Amino acid sequence: MAHNLQTGARLRPVDLAREHGLSTQAVRNYEDAGILPAAIRTPTGYRAYTPLHAQALRAFLALVPGHGHPTAAAIMRAVNDGADAFGLIDESHAQLLDDRRTLQAVESALRDLDPAGLDPAEAEPPVPPSGPRATFIGPLARKLRIRPATLRTWERAGVVRPRRDTQTGYRVYDEADVRDAKLAHQLRRGGYRLEQIAPLIAQVRAAGGLGPLEAALADWHDGLSARGRAMLAGAAALQAYLDERP
Repeated sequence: MAHNLQTGARLRPVDLAREHGLSTQAVRNYEDAGILPAAIRTPTGYRAYTPLHAQALRAFLALVPGHGHPTAAAIMRAVNDGADAFGLIDESHAQLLDDRRTLQAVESALRDLDPAGLDPAEAEPPVPPSGPRATFIGPLARKLRIRPATLRTWERAGVVRPRRDTQTGYRVYDEADVRDAKLAHQLRRGGYRLEQIAPLIAQVRAAGGLGPLEAALADWHDGLSARGRAMLAGAAALQAYLDERP
């Protein structure tokens, strides 16, 4: 049942704020940002809200955990302005799907890199650091489809540690360096920053394997699942608000 903004119980800013542990200024800021419909003004100029405003605030706060503050605000502004909010929601869901696919790509890369995760018959025997798998910056960059400058940036951040050829001075990436570069490439695609990647790579080197990344991947999984659940909760709250709008 739709309610007109001018009907129903009159609520003060503090009434909306108390429900969510907000300040009254935050409620006024949400109205000014278009997240809430415009308040009713009393003859003395004070703001008065209705249950519809309270439902709008619930919808916005429910949208934030799944979509983030900027997107949630854009969704509410679109709804209040009568614009297409569903396109914004679709884009946010598409980003979540893309993040899931990136995580799957990272996990696939780790399985390919970790001999322990392969069938023993498929695992390749270890080779010395200066063995035939050593490569230079150009071929490695082409293999990863990145620029050589990116590898040099990763080196400065401590992500990869190539040695220098004693005769030419060229960077030489041994088997472990190639592994680390592949991991860094996948983690960067997953949204990790270099300052986050470098400690992980250091743990991999110290442990002699990829085990330390399992906890990070589990956290990543949990984060994506939490976003998905939060989007469902936000959708329910938004639908409740839409049902109450004129």
